Amino acid sequence: MTLIRPTLDQLAASAESVGIVLERETLAQYAQILEATFRDYDEVDRLAPEQPAVRYPRTPGTVPAAHDNPLGAWHVQTRIEGAASGPLAGKTVVLKDNMCLAGVPMMNGSSTLRGYVPDVDATVATRVLDAGGTIVGKAHCEFFCVSGSSHTSAAGPVRNPVNPAHSSGGSSSGCAALVGAGEVDMAIGTDQGGSVRIPAAYSGIVGMKPTWGLVPYTGIMPIEMTLDHAGPMTRTVADNALLLQALAGPDGLDPRQQGHAAPRDYTSGLGQSCQGLRVAVVTEGFGWDNAEADVDAAVRQAGQTLRRLGAQVEAVSIPLHRLGHAIWAPIAVEGTTQLLKGFNYGSNWKGLYVTSLMRAQQDWTAHAADFPHDLKTCLIAGEYFSRRYGGRYYAHAQNLARRLRAAYDDVLSRFDALLMPTVPLKAPRLIDAQATPATFVTRALEMNANTAPFDVTGHPAISVPCGYADGLPIGAMLVGADHTETTLYRLASALERTGAGARPEGARA
Repeated sequence: MTLIRPTLDQLAASAESVGIVLERETLAQYAQILEATFRDYDEVDRLAPEQPAVRYPRTPGTVPAAHDNPLGAWHVQTRIEGAASGPLAGKTVVLKDNMCLAGVPMMNGSSTLRGYVPDVDATVATRVLDAGGTIVGKAHCEFFCVSGSSHTSAAGPVRNPVNPAHSSGGSSSGCAALVGAGEVDMAIGTDQGGSVRIPAAYSGIVGMKPTWGLVPYTGIMPIEMTLDHAGPMTRTVADNALLLQALAGPDGLDPRQQGHAAPRDYTSGLGQSCQGLRVAVVTEGFGWDNAEADVDAAVRQAGQTLRRLGAQVEAVSIPLHRLGHAIWAPIAVEGTTQLLKGFNYGSNWKGLYVTSLMRAQQDWTAHAADFPHDLKTCLIAGEYFSRRYGGRYYAHAQNLARRLRAAYDDVLSRFDALLMPTVPLKAPRLIDAQATPATFVTRALEMNANTAPFDVTGHPAISVPCGYADGLPIGAMLVGADHTETTLYRLASALERTGAGARPEGARA
């Protein structure tokens, strides 16, 4: 179609929004000058962009009835059969609902995207299908993936698979609930402040945030490009490694993957002894103000278990870890706000832009009054700091990220992994609908002090169940140097084999 030319009033409004005030006569001359630019836009509009092929047939799927969705975890159920054979043959996989699946509805936990149907498959979806897996639907997530708890989705709360009165964690809340309940074998979540690892810990499953850029983010709605990670969520360490094996590696479309080599064999460490591996128990990862004593104790016991299995385990201090969350905050708050304002995909990068999603989200500000309290406060703060300080605090935090990374790398030059609680507390009860804004936001953000720093630095980190208390799971987090996922799986599988994180008899399946 031909580009709609702006009226002089529209041009004047655009000029004023960037601090330019023009007389009417000059404005009319500008309109004539810009006609050449408008014609270039006409030509671009007539050209069909290159899109990844959608190669596997599917149906639009159905929204399950409430009695078939007791945890509130499903957004839509479908069935897309992958290749006839492959490493994921026989495995059922659910995608977090911020991932594009052509022809299948996507809402990313939000009211603003209801009714949107993507026209492309995310790279991770194609890789599951190429590996023989079967995609069985989309799992609810938190509103724009901002919350670490499971009470913020426009579709309602997602319930913990062990105790439905409690949070399943966020923002990959539905993924954790469905895997933990045994309704699917595997899930793919995303993680910008802990959103794979937090729900894994709360729900008693395994969640891996791989090295930044290892898994392509193409076709997934971003939050902040330097924080965006996608990773596997499974009941067992072996399945987690198997899924990562299928997902990892460059796709040529995601700028986060520049410089990444071919993936490694992530299953090779499974079943191996952890004899001789060196584990640093990070002192600063324990004893947070909201830490629960039984959580800290269970993770320390996990360290003792690894020592008994032959690992060299030693307490180590990394003082800057206590400020890791503070360094993360300006990047997350300002970065999220600016990316959302920048047509939901930002600019100044090469790769696949999902223009249909950009179009669906274009008028989000008209619906911002419907956003939950955690997203509203994030956007207000992000806009204030960006306007008042011109992005300098975002930039300052990004500069400090190198110091934070160096602090971890210094210890990881002497140790194979860091150990600390994934989250300092067990899954809390879901808040009620009348909760105050302060309670709503606190519960959404209270748990990511240990997880968020490693989104800033990009180190791989896995949450593995290590115990239960009061009938609720506890997760231990192992963190490694870049591209040491195989070593983390080796340690996690050794811990898993002891049965330390096994669900106690009588606990809900």
